[in-house]
Parts: sequence; C-alpha cells; structure tokens
Amino acid sequence: MRHRLMLVVAAALTLSGVLLAQDAPQPQGGRRGGGGRGNNTEPPAPSVPHDPHDLNGVWGKTRGFPIVMTNPPPMTPEGQAKFDLTKPGYGPRMVPPAFGNDPMGNCDPLGMPRLTFMEVVIYPMELMQTPKRVIQFFEWAHVWREIWTDGRELPKDPDPHWLGYSVGKWDGDTFVVDSVGFDPRTWLDHFGHPVSDEMRLQERYRRLDRDHLELTTTITDPKMYTKPWTSEKKIFQLMPKREIQELFCVPSEEQSFNKRVRDPAGGKTGQ
Repeated sequence: MRHRLMLVVAAALTLSGVLLAQDAPQPQGGRRGGGGRGNNTEPPAPSVPHDPHDLNGVWGKTRGFPIVMTNPPPMTPEGQAKFDLTKPGYGPRMVPPAFGNDPMGNCDPLGMPRLTFMEVVIYPMELMQTPKRVIQFFEWAHVWREIWTDGRELPKDPDPHWLGYSVGKWDGDTFVVDSVGFDPRTWLDHFGHPVSDEMRLQERYRRLDRDHLELTTTITDPKMYTKPWTSEKKIFQLMPKREIQELFCVPSEEQSFNKRVRDPAGGKTGQ
C-alpha cells in the first residue's frame, strides 16, 4: 500500500527531527548572509516576473519544511481532558496506528489546518482561483476545499464542517483566509491536539516570488487553549510539472491493514 509506506517514512522522519527544522530555504531573490564586512555574500539574483495575486499552481514542500505547529499554548481543562483521550501514531505519545484513535486510521477527513502540515510534506496541494472562490485541492485523500471570495461574511452560527467554512480576501499582496464551523472530531495535528466547534482559523498566504508561497496560520479556540496559537512560517515550492494524482484513503484497505496488525499482536492467528 503506497500511502502506508510513505506514512511510515514520514513517522521516522518525525521522530528523528529532520522535518522539524525551522530554517526553510531562502526564496529566490537572494542568499542568506550576515550584514558585516568580510562575509562572502552574493548579490541578489534577479526576480522572475510574477503576479503576487496569482496563487494558481501545484505547491509542495521545501527542504526543512516544518510539519507541525510548534510551542502550543497551555490547554484549558476541557482541552487537556480531550487531549488525554487521543492516541496518536506520532510523537512522544505514539502508539502503533492500528491501536490508536487517529481519524486517519478510519479514513475520516483530517480537517484543517492538519491537511497543510504533514500531508503537503509528502503529497502536494493545488490552488485554483475563480472569480468567486479559490479551490484548494489536496492530493492526500483527493480532498478539495472551497474558499469563498465573493465578498460574503462568515456565518454567525455555522453547522460543523470537516474543513470548516472559509472566506478569503486580499490584504495588499497577502491572501487572508478566515474559517469557522469546524467539526470537533478532527485533530489539529498528528500529535492529537484537540479542536472544538468554536475554533477560528486564519491563514495568510503570500507569494514571495514566482516559485515560493509563504503560509502563516493562527488558531483561536478558547474552549481548548488559553490563548491564540500562531505557527511558524511555512514555505511551499511551486511544482509546475506536477499533476495531482488520484490517491484515496480507502476504508476497507485501512481496516484490513489494521486487522493484520492487531490480530497477531493479540495472539490471534489463522484469521
């Protein structure tokens, strides 16, 4: 199973800390260097023309792409109680996935912003702009998300959605996406941090140059956390020759995989 193999590789990288590096590569237009004399720095490369308001394209990870939101704020008592019930397949509390309760194990939708973390490390996403909305299409599980750009407001009392209800607008050269109405069955990340139906998510996308897209995420969830949680900057790489592949999470395959893992561990054979 192709996706299982990739998830095992991703878990190993997570534990080794390779993908948690914070120093994403510098976008096109210059190299990192000190400001003092004697440093061997090169002059900035000329910028390739691009439209900063054009987000269309397939985007994937860059080297050192951080897969989680680091330094979580303290959880509320309700948040801590919900967190203690999660059994993730990654991180310091990890258990074998077949024995955990990660929504991924049942092919349940992963929700936001989790889809922009590890999934885009392995599988890319595509952004498609239309006059009234932006479509965000994730290769993992072949999931697509609507971001409305027709001027509508966020609903006051939204029904829960796996990916929330999202509206976007431009703030200068930054595309700002605000979302509400999240389903509390999703997790914030692969480590089991909880989500409530009161979570508000803001994403800020900025095209740094033709080939790099920056994302910063802020989560506000007073039920689960004592203060807002802002991510480090993530830099996506344009992949002009890449096409989104058909990659579904198939429940019957997941159940079969989990059964093969659980039954031998429990001493059941011949089934």
